[in-house]
Order: sequence, then C-alpha cells, then structure tokens
Amino acid sequence: MPASNVDFAYFFDYLVRARGTLLGWIRGQPAVFAQRFPIGLGTIQATLVHIASSEYGYVHRLRGRGHLPEDNPFDYERLPDLEPFLAAWDRQRPATREALAAIGDPNRPVEYITKFFTPPMRVRTVAGGIAGQLLFHEIHHRAQVMAMLRHAGVRAENLDYALLMVERVPLG
Repeated sequence: MPASNVDFAYFFDYLVRARGTLLGWIRGQPAVFAQRFPIGLGTIQATLVHIASSEYGYVHRLRGRGHLPEDNPFDYERLPDLEPFLAAWDRQRPATREALAAIGDPNRPVEYITKFFTPPMRVRTVAGGIAGQLLFHEIHHRAQVMAMLRHAGVRAENLDYALLMVERVPLG
C-alpha cells in the first residue's frame, strides 16, 4: 500500500472553516439547537455532540491512547446548552489539528478495543484511515444538520470545499 502525502491538518482547517459558518447559522436561531427533527440523530444538539465526541475519540486513537466513554467531555448531560458546548468543542480544536498534523506514516497500523458497541470490538485500521474517518464523519453529519436547519427555515447552503478554500479571481 503506497504512503499517502495527504495533509490531514489542512483538510481539518477546511472543516473548521465550514463548521464556523454552520455554527453561525445555529447561533442565529438558537431555538433550533434542541428542536426535534425526523432526520439523523433527531436534534442538532445530538448530532453536534456526537461529532465532537467522535472527534475526541479519534484524536485519542491517533495518539495511541485509550479512553473510556465517561472520560469523554462531550455528552448531553455535561454540555446541554449551546454556548458551553461550543466553547468546549473549540477547546478541542488545537488537539485535533495537532494530532492530524503529527500523524506520521498514514499507513501506521492502529489497533484498539472499543466498548462503544455490544459486544465490545477489536478494531484494526491505519492512522490515515482514522484521520479520514474523522474528516468524513463530520461532513456526513454536517449535511444532516444542514437539512435540519433547512426544515427550520434557515438557508443553510454552500459549505463546499471549492467555495471556501479555492482562490477565485475574476477575469477582466
């Protein structure tokens, strides 16, 4: 398997940029945070907490550290309100970027046991796979949040990579 030269931290920067726009739409309509929707995880709150919780776990796995579910700071009871949750997620951002920037060999084997499933499972993958999952997982759930926002009447559109990260210069 060939080594990858993907700059995972750069693509995380895109996620953070898109995330900022998404969170701006939510801050503009804070009542939607806990509103029920027939999509995905049912609420924007549940979906965002799930994204942040997963990000925390992926960072631990990239660093070769185990963690228990109760160690994860991202849960609904600890962070039920929008602004404290967003502040906690923002504090996680540097650790995530650092772990992605320091990934080393993306083909480095990573093995861990997860107790997040019944029964617990042994997972074997590679560091680049975890990094990719961290990035794509957020995009997947971000689309669900955008659909929820649209159901609530918020024009949540255009978080495309090319729109946010590619320089465009008008001709003439």
